[in-house]
Amino acid sequence: MHVAIAGNIGAGKTTLTRLLAKHFNWEAQFEDVLENPYLEDFYNQMERWSFNLQVYFLNSRFRQILDIRKSGKDIIQDRTIYEDAFIFAPNLHAMGLMTNRDFNNYSSLFNLMERVTEAPDLLIYLRSSIPNLVAQIHKRGRDYESSISIDYLSRLNERYEAWIATYDKGNLLIIDVDNINFVDNPEDLGEIINKIDAEINGLF
Repeated sequence: MHVAIAGNIGAGKTTLTRLLAKHFNWEAQFEDVLENPYLEDFYNQMERWSFNLQVYFLNSRFRQILDIRKSGKDIIQDRTIYEDAFIFAPNLHAMGLMTNRDFNNYSSLFNLMERVTEAPDLLIYLRSSIPNLVAQIHKRGRDYESSISIDYLSRLNERYEAWIATYDKGNLLIIDVDNINFVDNPEDLGEIINKIDAEINGLF
């Protein structure tokens, strides 16, 4: 069983990954943020480091997917390879922060990887408004995220919604996180778990 959580920066992916891993006794695979050597440089100088950052994430995520399938374990993954390829990289390209040459190179690399990549059995998308994302980003207080603009988050949100509207690679569960608090309210978490149970039971 491979479950993945998708969503914009600050939507609550990592927190929900931890909670669901604990509840279902799944192994959690997290996004390589702390070890990422490009992230801080990227937020300080996006145009210079965008390609390096995206290739690092692509490599990290591809490695995760290969390990997940090889392990045979039940795994929940924080963010997917598709978000890198269909949201973050195209957004940087559209904003003029990644050159045509680099974007074409990146896209070619992803297309090659996708040919040997299996989609998750269940994708959970955390839908969030911009004010909620901003509040969550400020709350966790990561220094390198302090320069993220509302315009940048809005562009990402638009791409997320467009991607999810056409997602057809497997089962999809959409959770609107604006009006729930799955961290402090056990009932909200329980409701999410019930929805996931229903999806999983439908897989078998």
